[in-house]
Amino acid sequence: MPSAGLRSYVEAIPGTPLPHGILGASCTTITDVTEDRIHELNGVEWLALGCCPVRDWPDPCDEESPGEESPGSPAQKEFCRPTTEHAAPITVYAGSECSTLGWTYAEARAHAEATMALGEQHALEAAFWRTKLAMDAVDLTPAQGPVSVAQGVAALEGCLAASYGGIGTLHVPASAAALLGCCNVLREDPESGALRTLAGNCAIIGAGYSAAGPGNIPAEPGTAWLYITGPLVIRRGPVDTIPDQAGASVNYRTNDRKVLVERTYVVGTTCTVCAIQVVTYD
Repeated sequence: MPSAGLRSYVEAIPGTPLPHGILGASCTTITDVTEDRIHELNGVEWLALGCCPVRDWPDPCDEESPGEESPGSPAQKEFCRPTTEHAAPITVYAGSECSTLGWTYAEARAHAEATMALGEQHALEAAFWRTKLAMDAVDLTPAQGPVSVAQGVAALEGCLAASYGGIGTLHVPASAAALLGCCNVLREDPESGALRTLAGNCAIIGAGYSAAGPGNIPAEPGTAWLYITGPLVIRRGPVDTIPDQAGASVNYRTNDRKVLVERTYVVGTTCTVCAIQVVTYD
């Protein structure tokens, strides 16, 4: 029988982030922030675009349009004052701690950086869900309670369409993702690889997305929450490794080494955020 003391040390098992996550680039516009625009990582604001309705105006030659003898004041065209939207920074990090005996600074740094590369999408999804989706959502769940996944997606798309005329983004926790395939709610775009609904909205399947609802209240057993937003624009900062030299990473009292890797993101979206509770199993 093999002895545990004779085990060979091998490379770590590599991993790959889920392809349809928030950083999968199929549903989001990701911009790497350059040094001359690094201030944008403190947060950004903008005038909302697409949230104001475009209305039709009656044909003045139409026989059914109001004439000179119609009572009341003449019809007036309506104007919309754009609102200011904003997005706050989200910083994600990974830290490696080890003994200086047998582990070099280069090895600790490589481990922390590899951990970040694999897990930063998960961390960003969790933070965006907690700080934006769950905090700003309009709850569409009917008084009768949670609905089926297909009914939920239909209600969400209707909510988005009422306030925004463009392509939006469906946000789905990984725990509910399989249910969107059973009724052909989502299909993979053969060109971009994005998951899209029949209406054309894109879907993010987030490993870091929670099942929690508005206000970050945990979902009831057998249910989950789905959200929909406008398009996502993500500003991504550089990866910072702290410290950047071996000596500063050592605590000489304990003879331990610590290396921290972090990155700041700013995730922006627009117009209404809608949510609905769906049934995941009976």
